[in-house]
Amino acid sequence: MTIREQLEEREYEMLREEAAKSRESKRLRPIESCPFRTDFQRDRDRILHSKAFRRLKRKTQVYIVSGDHYRTRMTHSLEVAQISRTIARGLRLNEDLTEAIALGHDVGHTPFGHAGEAAMANILGHFAHNEQSLRVVDHLERDGEGLNLTFEVKDGIVNHTGKHLPKTLEGRIVRVADRIAYLCHDYDDSLRAGMLEADDLPEVVYRTIGRTTSEMITGMVADIIENSTDTDDIVLSSHMQETMQAFRDYMFRHIYHSERLAREREQAVFVLRELYTYFMEHMEKLPRGFVEREERWGKQQCVVDYVAGLSDSYAVKLFSEIFMPPIGLLVPES
Repeated sequence: MTIREQLEEREYEMLREEAAKSRESKRLRPIESCPFRTDFQRDRDRILHSKAFRRLKRKTQVYIVSGDHYRTRMTHSLEVAQISRTIARGLRLNEDLTEAIALGHDVGHTPFGHAGEAAMANILGHFAHNEQSLRVVDHLERDGEGLNLTFEVKDGIVNHTGKHLPKTLEGRIVRVADRIAYLCHDYDDSLRAGMLEADDLPEVVYRTIGRTTSEMITGMVADIIENSTDTDDIVLSSHMQETMQAFRDYMFRHIYHSERLAREREQAVFVLRELYTYFMEHMEKLPRGFVEREERWGKQQCVVDYVAGLSDSYAVKLFSEIFMPPIGLLVPES
């Protein structure tokens, strides 16, 4: 019996009946089994080693102009993965599946965070980062071949937000863990940035889950585990749901949609709109791989795939190269 087979057997022995089992997972294209990794472990590794995941280190979470200690999309994804694994272990669900979903859930996010996503939606009429994340893992990675992930991982990625719930309990864990992570850690970053003070949140938040990010995360995770243990779903108590909603409403009003960040949002929208327009008119300037896919996907989709995949810094660099004159031309002759 291989190590993988032993791990698969252990899942049936240790995990609850409702947990996803890696032996039962399916892919669109069958692959040869690994002797020491389960299918969900392989998916985690494929995502972790992907180009799209590496780009997340230079993609904004909230603060476009920030220092070394502010969250990026990569650190956010790692934090979601850790929270998800803690919940999965407490509920005897599949940790490897939750980790794979968490690491891949934001790989389709645009540059400049939610401002970038809103810009793309405004340009196109519809754009959702969860749908783009699925497109990245299905079609764009590995030079257009995709990562060929299991259906369980892909379902968790595309349904980590939006109106449809993931089919697996592990996917539903990530859906809640994503909200826990961004609320608590964006609050922490907002304190660091001077956008909030220590007593600014609604009193119900401090009273229910504490004042530090560690206390907040622990409080919400404990509530999920306690209320989901004897159910066939991932649920929060009604009081915790109300607390998280109050927390979320406050953050959207005072941080995500705040006037103080309006200028950054406007700049992000302008850069992405100009890049999109330029490449729609000059598609031959795209990298060769995107040009070659025009017949398969159409011009607009290829341009969207490229622009949405840019990191913040590379989007600004491209904008400067295309639209800004060389600095020497701006210096008057002596």
